[in-house]
Amino acid sequence: MDRLHPLCRSAGCSLYEIRADHPPAARRYLVSTPETRTICNDPTFVGLAYTSALRKACKKTLRALARRSPFPFNEPKTTVLHILRGGLNFGLREALNEAFGWNRHGSAFISAQRARTTGNMEDWHITEGSYQKVYLSPEADIIFGDVVATGTSLEYALHELLALVQHEGVSIRSVLFFTIGGIRAEQILVEVDRVCRDRFPGYLGAATVYFEGRFGIAFPDTDLRIKVPGTDLLRKGGLYAPEFLESQYEKPSYPLERCAIYDAGSRAFWLPEYTEDVWDYWEQTLWLAKEGVGFADLLRERAPDLDPARFGRPSLEDLCRDQLAACENLLIGMERPKPAFKKE
Repeated sequence: MDRLHPLCRSAGCSLYEIRADHPPAARRYLVSTPETRTICNDPTFVGLAYTSALRKACKKTLRALARRSPFPFNEPKTTVLHILRGGLNFGLREALNEAFGWNRHGSAFISAQRARTTGNMEDWHITEGSYQKVYLSPEADIIFGDVVATGTSLEYALHELLALVQHEGVSIRSVLFFTIGGIRAEQILVEVDRVCRDRFPGYLGAATVYFEGRFGIAFPDTDLRIKVPGTDLLRKGGLYAPEFLESQYEKPSYPLERCAIYDAGSRAFWLPEYTEDVWDYWEQTLWLAKEGVGFADLLRERAPDLDPARFGRPSLEDLCRDQLAACENLLIGMERPKPAFKKE
């Protein structure tokens, strides 16, 4: 059974290692920061504020890993891989500069846009993967980040990277991956770690770093009244930082959110599309409230490890209206979204 082992804890950054009786060769870490708690709790924290906060969290984590983990950090060997477009949100190129003063590390880009091509809610495929611009040192340290639910984009990008490495005759020395995501992230990294150990004599290892939690993933059979299978990162069925769990009590809307991140790309780059998704969820939840579902009922469904008594007795209907008003404020001067949910 996986468990958290604290490596360092502070108000600014807490770093845990995920340990088990029989752990995989690739290391696993979990980090909690004020910045990523805000990102995962408040869907109205968007745009440059969101990406700047995520970059700051990455900076803190890089420093903590340099002090508390055996992971190698080497400026001229490092390439920051950007999986387009979600990987841009992490700001790791700048975070490495802010953490260590680096200026000479490289960057690489691979597009990997996923979409469902059939009516099957679990049938995800790469629909845009044509752009690649990859530069690597002879022994490359790969550092990158992305949001992971099904892992379709991550798996594709790493498959393409390994093919390019083989074609160019270079090698990989290490792989460090940051994510807001679920367990599929480490499963893919474990497989990449195995391939790298077989191929590259100088290979040192891989690690997955989760922000705030190794979130549960929504599937078609997940017991939730509102969900998007293959997309939603849930507050149940996962492994969470103690700081993140405690932060849920700060505002009653936090543990009820449909997803810990919603769409990471549009959250940064196109707010009308992003806000429509959040808006639609709270419209559906408002309908549940009008049908008699209470706050405590929904809390037990979406975050069963939390104590309803600590929230008092909030009105779910009032909470929904507050969240819808917050969505409306995001779009002042923009076209109001047209949520898909309709219920008379």
